[in-house]
Amino acid sequence: MNRRQAIHTTAALAGSFFLPKPLAALFVEGRLNKADFGPDFKWGVATASYQIEGAWQEDGKSPSIWDNFAHGKKNIKTGENADVACDFYHRYASDLELLKSLNFKVFRFSLAWSRLLPDGTGKINQKGIDFYNRVIDKCLSLGIEPWPTLYHWDLPQVLEDKGGWTNRDVVDWFSEYTHLATKSFGDRVKNWMVLNEPFAFTTLGYMLGWHAPGKKGLKNYLPAVHHTALVQAEGGRIVRENVKDANVGTTFSVSYAVPKSDAEKHQRAAKRFDALMNRVFIEPALGMGYPTDTLPFLKRIEEKYAKPGDMERMKFDFDFIGIQNYYSVTVKKSLTTPVVWANEHSAKKREVPADQITDMGWEVTPDGIRQILKQFAAYPGVKRMIVTENGAAFPDKVENGLVHDSQRLKFYADYLEKVLQAKREGAPVEGYFCWSFMDNFEWAEGFRPRFGLVHVDYETQVRTIKDSGRWFQAFLK
Repeated sequence: MNRRQAIHTTAALAGSFFLPKPLAALFVEGRLNKADFGPDFKWGVATASYQIEGAWQEDGKSPSIWDNFAHGKKNIKTGENADVACDFYHRYASDLELLKSLNFKVFRFSLAWSRLLPDGTGKINQKGIDFYNRVIDKCLSLGIEPWPTLYHWDLPQVLEDKGGWTNRDVVDWFSEYTHLATKSFGDRVKNWMVLNEPFAFTTLGYMLGWHAPGKKGLKNYLPAVHHTALVQAEGGRIVRENVKDANVGTTFSVSYAVPKSDAEKHQRAAKRFDALMNRVFIEPALGMGYPTDTLPFLKRIEEKYAKPGDMERMKFDFDFIGIQNYYSVTVKKSLTTPVVWANEHSAKKREVPADQITDMGWEVTPDGIRQILKQFAAYPGVKRMIVTENGAAFPDKVENGLVHDSQRLKFYADYLEKVLQAKREGAPVEGYFCWSFMDNFEWAEGFRPRFGLVHVDYETQVRTIKDSGRWFQAFLK
């Protein structure tokens, strides 16, 4: 199927409408109503540049750490890479029209640093600027708000060659990049996110080596954490400086920590895990410093990597905090560090029903999103929150032109119900973005896990709206 046929098929799907019975029942039962969330509640979808754009070497773009990592042997479980991915670079216009047909009003996407500054700093790639101008202008023409994320894990490889996030110069590199992005797009874009999930890219990329750039050990992790905390605040200051009436936030991957039992050893382990995943980056931004009370090893940051004035430089008064939650974790004591006892391995041990485990091996725990929203709402410095990612991967198949993803439907209904409960209980939740708009390259897992509201055939690039996408289409109408 050629590109024109694929676009025609996409348009035809967008024009049809089908409401499956399980989906209709949610409305009949009165569980969910868009109006309950309030007239100003933001409804959107989330994506990331490396996961959807493709065009990895086109129009002046240089390789990112993920291009390099995915081309390495045995780094991606499926042996795949995102050289083409969803081909959003060429198909952005029809994809955004498809998004509009689903009645979402917000498109969260990320800017590829190496597309704008192929050398990481210095010479500007105008073709990269032009691409994001086209994406932004297309969003605005469709009545969709563009919400860019400045950094979603794809550092230019040329900067990684200089140490990447372990090099304190990254603060200056990121500042230059942020000035360019905000001055280029800030006349039309008011909603900005600085970082995507700093816990994930520092822990997985610079401690465990499971993600790009594949570094391991505390010698890499600790400086990466500190420089990321500095960048988080500095990026926020630059956005506010350059963008009039900016609404600036940053996002965190968070999970509610549940001890295995009431035993004191498991309670302590859960507190350590909570500090590691949920507190390390939010608390410096709030002026609280690192949670060294619970994680004493973080004192090494202050002893070895921090400079005078850094604790103050890490502070920034964000307009909103992005909460990205997929599951809770059950934690037990280990001889070294807290062990995540829930999800893939422990869910099976605890005989969790198969339909409560996603294709990522994550246990479905809806009340966890309510708990973690309330936990972050308890910080005096957190004024507003948006769920900037939430979703689930399940094995999906196109059958007779349709994708009946009943497990995902139930996931969204159950989690949204808990988001609404948290809002009613006082958490200042002002938006919800689905992960993801369409199936994409899921980092080290390759293309196997499918998170999208829209199915993507990676060979033909045909898009097919899943039942979950049609549910939102009706819910948001």
